[in-house]
Amino acid sequence: MDVRILKYFLAVAQEQNITRAAESLHTSQSNLSRQLAAFEDDIGKQLINRGSRKITLTDEGMFLRKRAQEIVDLVDRTSNDLINFDNDVTGDVYLAAAETPAIRLLADVMVDIQKQHSQIKFHIFSGSTIEVAERLDTGLVDFGILVEPVDLQKYDYLRLPVKDTWGVLMQRDSPLAQKAAIEPADIRDKPILGSRQMLDGNVLSGWLGINPHELNIVATFNLINSPAMMIERGMGYAFTFSHLINTIGNTNLCFRPLMPKVETSLYLVWKKYQVMTPANNLFLKQLRHQLTF
Repeated sequence: MDVRILKYFLAVAQEQNITRAAESLHTSQSNLSRQLAAFEDDIGKQLINRGSRKITLTDEGMFLRKRAQEIVDLVDRTSNDLINFDNDVTGDVYLAAAETPAIRLLADVMVDIQKQHSQIKFHIFSGSTIEVAERLDTGLVDFGILVEPVDLQKYDYLRLPVKDTWGVLMQRDSPLAQKAAIEPADIRDKPILGSRQMLDGNVLSGWLGINPHELNIVATFNLINSPAMMIERGMGYAFTFSHLINTIGNTNLCFRPLMPKVETSLYLVWKKYQVMTPANNLFLKQLRHQLTF
């Protein structure tokens, strides 16, 4: 697959219009249409529906859009890494992180690096532990922050000197908000917004005494910010980590820790046998240095 054609396809998918896509690519409309038609012929699949007003993607086109973006990102990143490999420490560091307040620890390292090496850029992706692992395994990111339980056999890693504390996010006027901490019996029959991390990892099954899927799950999510707004409107309760959502000041939300206390360890991981760029090496060196203090 020609990367140039994938970029053509992505531009059309973004603009939903051949003319605007051609303008953004600095090519002619006829050339773009011809290239896309030839691409569809080559792979034997129709990728776009050519409507009179706008272009939409077929099911095959929607599948390709995600993969094409990953391929283009990886090619562009590899090209930049090669260009910067022998230069003074410049380049890009790609990090994927599960939601965790521990990102503050890495942010301190990034700030220190940029003070000395302003040409280094950091690119952050937030997602569930599963999404972070997928990006690591496909080479789309250099490092990931993973939250246990996690299989570390295929990674090199640093265990971070912090732990995340599980609790429940709720409205301030909820009956459970009167409690200092939440026990399993308090929450089992309540409407729950469940994170994929909590549901798929079974990290709370021991605390709950049941499989999390047996709870009254009314919604699922990957990242907590949007569900927090739903909880603020009275939709239910969410298991999450402390300090991810502001519960101080002008907000209708509050957080209560679990009892017995449940904490989760965190790891900065990277693929085994990974060839590090100078920027990656510097980031890892600085982080290790900070962890010794």
